[in-house]
Amino acid sequence: MRATGPSARTEVGRVVEIVLKHPHEAFGSQARIEAEWRALHFAGPPDFERALDEYAAFVDLVGPMGLTLRCLSETPGTGLDSVYVRDASVVGPDGMILCAMGKPARAAEPDAQAAAFAAWGIRVAGAIAPPGLLEGGDVVWLDDETVLVGRGYRTNDAGIEQLRQLLGRAIEVVSVPLPHWRGPADVFHLMSILSPVDRDLAVVYAPLLPVPLRELLLARGLTLIEVPDAEFDSMGANVLATSPRRAVMLDGNPVTRRRLEAAGADVHVYTGREISVKGGGGPTCLTRPIRRGAV
Repeated sequence: MRATGPSARTEVGRVVEIVLKHPHEAFGSQARIEAEWRALHFAGPPDFERALDEYAAFVDLVGPMGLTLRCLSETPGTGLDSVYVRDASVVGPDGMILCAMGKPARAAEPDAQAAAFAAWGIRVAGAIAPPGLLEGGDVVWLDDETVLVGRGYRTNDAGIEQLRQLLGRAIEVVSVPLPHWRGPADVFHLMSILSPVDRDLAVVYAPLLPVPLRELLLARGLTLIEVPDAEFDSMGANVLATSPRRAVMLDGNPVTRRRLEAAGADVHVYTGREISVKGGGGPTCLTRPIRRGAV
């Protein structure tokens, strides 16, 4: 697999190859949206046509010239949530690791990604098996030897232990207990409160950041950009780094944006009412980088 080596084990290196799923394939139609959104706990039904327009603008921000875009096709058994491609797989040193979804309605997504990886010639190194649960939004590479994993309702201890075994002894896996917050039905991952933007810079929502994690980040020399309370629900803490200090974030978070820019970040925003806000998935959720350049 091409996404091996230290350059793949980073959240901030320049994105070279990335997996996406267009809402045309994930949402299907307005009729399908109307049939599914309530059961999936969306905040409201996305407008299909507006979602297509929003996504086109989003891809323009994420996909500069030279980037390899891998687009997932529509797959039976996957639903609206499958637009949030990060959650179904994790990049490991020896290939992709398929997740086991904590949200039962998303159970088919890892197998769908596995089929796509096989077609693209991308190696799968392993998979999380029951009773393990693991979602990619809970997995954050801090550096090429350290991965943080949120232990919450979508990722359990068995899933974290299996990930530890699949990654091998050379990788330190740090389990991060997540708060109950709004309960099991809410979309809450580690990346809801932490987004690295450079090797020494991260966006965080401090009130929900566990003290040991905050201490670890500071001890590693990271400067923390704190998201104000008013910008947490609008996913101010969910920021995608497409290269060191180049950030893509949801529009409507002006304070966080100004703080990032003051730290030297080049910030790009997108309108995401239909593709992000209603489904609770920001720019990191909409993307699964599988190859990045060295930092």
